[in-house]
Amino acid sequence: MPADLAVIGLGPYGLPLAKAAIAVGIPTLGYRTGPEPGSLSPAELRRMLSGGFRHATNPAELGRVRTAVICPPTPRGTDGGLDLSQVETAARTLAAQLRQHTTVILESPVPPGTTENVLRPLLEEGSGMRAGRDFHLAYSPSRVDPGNRHFTPANTPKVIGGLTPACTESAAAFYGRLTDKVVRARGPREAETVQVLETNFRHVNIALVNEMAVLCHDLGVDIWDVIRCAETKPFGFEAFRPGPGVGGHAVPQDLTGPAGRTLRMVELAEQVNSQMPRYVVQRAAALLNEHGKSVRAARVLLLGVTYKPDLADQQSTPAQEVAIRLLELGASISYHDPYVASWSILDRPVPRADALYEAVAEADLTILLQQHRTYDLQGLSVKAQLLLDTRGAAPTGAAHRL
Repeated sequence: MPADLAVIGLGPYGLPLAKAAIAVGIPTLGYRTGPEPGSLSPAELRRMLSGGFRHATNPAELGRVRTAVICPPTPRGTDGGLDLSQVETAARTLAAQLRQHTTVILESPVPPGTTENVLRPLLEEGSGMRAGRDFHLAYSPSRVDPGNRHFTPANTPKVIGGLTPACTESAAAFYGRLTDKVVRARGPREAETVQVLETNFRHVNIALVNEMAVLCHDLGVDIWDVIRCAETKPFGFEAFRPGPGVGGHAVPQDLTGPAGRTLRMVELAEQVNSQMPRYVVQRAAALLNEHGKSVRAARVLLLGVTYKPDLADQQSTPAQEVAIRLLELGASISYHDPYVASWSILDRPVPRADALYEAVAEADLTILLQQHRTYDLQGLSVKAQLLLDTRGAAPTGAAHRL
């Protein structure tokens, strides 16, 4: 069966798109751009293959589809900005195979202006064709929330911004096959800036509630009760919850264009959020001290080392820095996570606790870093000598909470 769609980049943005396309019957070709986080279970792969998914290793196959979506990851580079190297590689690979009337869409998180100033020249130079005349070009921010069972591609609106009105309509026609609602932006820059706003909204609000958590602890106020009450307000408030740090693939952007304009709120949010692993370790050391123990040589068990509950993804997980700082203070650490079979810190394997309740009972301190559904916090709190809950998941009074 010939593929109708090529997904270039099979990481955190490409894989969900490919699965959504296969689910609605679109024959899909997957093409990797390099080492990419994200994988399929054997069962998921079998379902996708039976639905019309194929892995491509020959770039020539990219020239046989009607729609090509470029969506490799764009991690933070050494200069602090987003690293567009995989996007550029994907563009060059596609350009050499591009044929007329193909719709090309970029979904990777990028600075505003990337579609027009980076992607367009690479595609035009490599293909000898002109965007907006010979092929369609558009941007659509990826709206992926791993593990969210309430919002799927089908009921999550997609924003489209095309180089021309015709480009927008062509991209909208494609996404109309995947979702119930397509929202047309004025152009690609507006669509790219939607992604910037959505990502920064999350980071800024998490930073606010993280800072509130530190303040509330100093004041002797229960931050979790404050949030519980505040979220009853039916307007002007959205509940965010504190934690040991911010993980995930979406990198906050404080440089929003070629002029390098800084968003001060985002800059401050990054500073606040980056301090949370250090704060967790400070609280851990204080708890041990209050109970007559030193963090040096203390046995510390970390529960949940992924960045999100009930998923195996460890991208930018704050557990890494928490573990490093505990090791620097001389603690002896181990971990438990039902989704992570092995874990290393600074190229050193961390012992995995296979017998959870026995490990909790033996540890001088247990720190809940991620709230997987399999964790019975009531039962674990009974077994634990000390339990520090950074997610507010334990029953009131059952643990020391962030």
